[in-house]
Amino acid sequence: MIYAPVMGRFASKNPSDPMSWRRLTQREKPAAGEVVRSKMVNVKPAYVWDVSQTTGAEIPERPMPRLLEGEAPAGLWTGLAGQVTAERFTLADAAGASAIMGANGMTDYESRVVTVRADMDDAARVKTLAHELGHVRMHDPAESVTHHRGIREVEAESVAMMIGAAHGMDTSDYTIPYVASWASSVADKEPVDVVRETGERVRRVALDILDKLPDTGIGDGYPPGLDRSGPDAERETTTERTAELGAAAPMRSTASVDVAVPAL
Repeated sequence: MIYAPVMGRFASKNPSDPMSWRRLTQREKPAAGEVVRSKMVNVKPAYVWDVSQTTGAEIPERPMPRLLEGEAPAGLWTGLAGQVTAERFTLADAAGASAIMGANGMTDYESRVVTVRADMDDAARVKTLAHELGHVRMHDPAESVTHHRGIREVEAESVAMMIGAAHGMDTSDYTIPYVASWASSVADKEPVDVVRETGERVRRVALDILDKLPDTGIGDGYPPGLDRSGPDAERETTTERTAELGAAAPMRSTASVDVAVPAL
């Protein structure tokens, strides 16, 4: 017997006011404009088996993100770094993951510093920088409308995937398990719904970042999800971005971090 958590759902139209939260009943839906969060309210006895007491096929392990290997596309680091500094952030290197809480990268809004591990291959570093630029552009605590950590990580990694795809990089070994894990952490939503609901916001930010990067002259198409016929097409610039689709596939990503093993 173990003690298992009892979770409750709470809703508020003014999340910053601790007294504004009300607990939702089992099937109650939040009112329009309310933010919903879950928290542990009690514990209950639950019974479990140790794996040594079971028989049958091995339980499959969840795929884990794998750092990209090899070189980065020429000029991509410089272009992304320029956008980070244009947002008035300082770009810094970390000797390893231990220097930034076990992460590959970190965006600290208070000190306005973006840090990326220096002990990774260039491909992993540039993908991580694109992820952190996604945080910079989308998740400033003073302006962000996205409060759940899982949603923020899905958005930032999806931006990184699209930027990578536009430059001939296949980030799926890292992005697919990373996005799947964080999307699964969002309470009361199916992972596929989390990805779908963030898609248009990710598309807009990724396009804006790509429009400000130098033309790399790779291929003559757009990466998955970057269709300029979307609802905000009229406000996008006419700069023609080039991309090599290659093997890339749709949704195959106070401080925000790009962690190798998400702590769910």
